[in-house]
Amino acid sequence: MTNTIQDPHSAFLAAADHALWQPADHVRRAEMSDIFPRTAPLEIDFGCGDGSFLLAMAARFPERNFLGTERMLGRVEKVSRAIARNGLTNARVIRLESNYVAKWLLPIACAEIVHIGFPDPWPKRHHHGRRLFQDDFMVSLHQVLAPGAEVRIKTDDQPYFQWIEKVIARAKGFERIEWIEEQDYPKTDFEQHFVDQGLPIYRARLRKI
Repeated sequence: MTNTIQDPHSAFLAAADHALWQPADHVRRAEMSDIFPRTAPLEIDFGCGDGSFLLAMAARFPERNFLGTERMLGRVEKVSRAIARNGLTNARVIRLESNYVAKWLLPIACAEIVHIGFPDPWPKRHHHGRRLFQDDFMVSLHQVLAPGAEVRIKTDDQPYFQWIEKVIARAKGFERIEWIEEQDYPKTDFEQHFVDQGLPIYRARLRKI
């Protein structure tokens, strides 16, 4: 009889692979069941970075599903491994640009809350076209939000926030609402760094109407 020696890391690697959402088709919108097998309210973290906020939210709200988007391979690998390591079955990450995911892949009216924390400000004028917040992104964002769903935006960059506010003002189908944040609400590593230094955080909370 032959004894089969199993790789002790195989289960972890399988879980990490499952944490990575790889759409079967990149030119059509997915079904909710393509992203998560269970039916639950969906929150999206566009530009999830190192995943600290995504993981904290998934651990705090196990009754909800959380999808992160991130374009940098190293970060995506780190996040997917962290999801597996923490045994979070309600969190996944996809390696693609946020705007592409919103415009082409996400189901219509799928998200209850969208989080956009500290997006790249692309400060040089000739790079402003690379900023996430553009008029067409707001159209895509409106499409993937469920009726009455929210968008929560944070940045430490005042010039970029002024840009964001102008984009928001032009967008149709949104209203600004008050944001009174809970003290123990999870923070990204970026945000905690800025808070520790006493630097201001600029915020906007929107609701789909």
